[in-house]
Amino acid sequence: MINVKDLEFTYPGNNEKTIKGLSFSIARGEVFGFLGPSGAGKSTTQKIIIGILKNYKGQVSVFDNELSGMGPDYYERVGVAFEFPNLYTKFTAMENLDYFKAMYKGETAEPESLLELVGLMKDARTRVSDYSKGMKMRLNLCRALLNNPDILFLDEPTSGLDPVNAKKVREIILSKKEEGKTVFMTTHNMYVADEICDRVAFIVDGKLSLIDSPRELKLKNGKKVVKIEYRFQDEIRTSEFEVDGLGENTQFQEIVKNNCIETIHSQEATLEDVFIRTTGRKLL
Repeated sequence: MINVKDLEFTYPGNNEKTIKGLSFSIARGEVFGFLGPSGAGKSTTQKIIIGILKNYKGQVSVFDNELSGMGPDYYERVGVAFEFPNLYTKFTAMENLDYFKAMYKGETAEPESLLELVGLMKDARTRVSDYSKGMKMRLNLCRALLNNPDILFLDEPTSGLDPVNAKKVREIILSKKEEGKTVFMTTHNMYVADEICDRVAFIVDGKLSLIDSPRELKLKNGKKVVKIEYRFQDEIRTSEFEVDGLGENTQFQEIVKNNCIETIHSQEATLEDVFIRTTGRKLL
């Protein structure tokens, strides 16, 4: 769905490139995550592919067509939700969606169904100026879904959301994947990326460090060790065992058989561990 090769971009007036030779591809039906700290180039890359930023160098192909040759019909097939919602604050939620709905030539979703999907139906007639940030983020997602897009661009989609609504948004993203939609999201939230992304790319200072699935990254960078905490008499003890040959490890078997097990975990790395190890940077 998206192919990027040797992408470079410099903001007017800057001497240093913001994007420095990015190459990656995103398949149909894939949830692809750009992970990196603020200022890494995540949103800039998205804005180039969306068509907001021009004068890039390199090749950007979407729907098997070079982006520079795309016309207005391109926006009939993509949906965009920026981190900072672009909504009319004097309008109600319903008025906003009705207004944006009228801009599309093709079939659109009913605003009521989208508001119900994100839990905003009871606030449909409330002015957006009275919305919290989290409510605006959810309404912004509704706007992005109005035209039933083939590609969904999401910039920090769970920013400002409480745990319940963040979970709801993650579920919506996964439901779009099940429908065969492609999702390109940026985030610095490793938990979100780990839970819903098929693949992630680490970006720092406009360069990609690596691209792989969260599962593979954690396995490749973790220890093949099981850590077990157990109660022995009146104290908590901890032991670690190699995963290889664990079934024949008599010490492990004795602990499990004769003690009250408090916790048992494999010791794969977290995505954040991998990111820091790979890039030498933290996300925040």
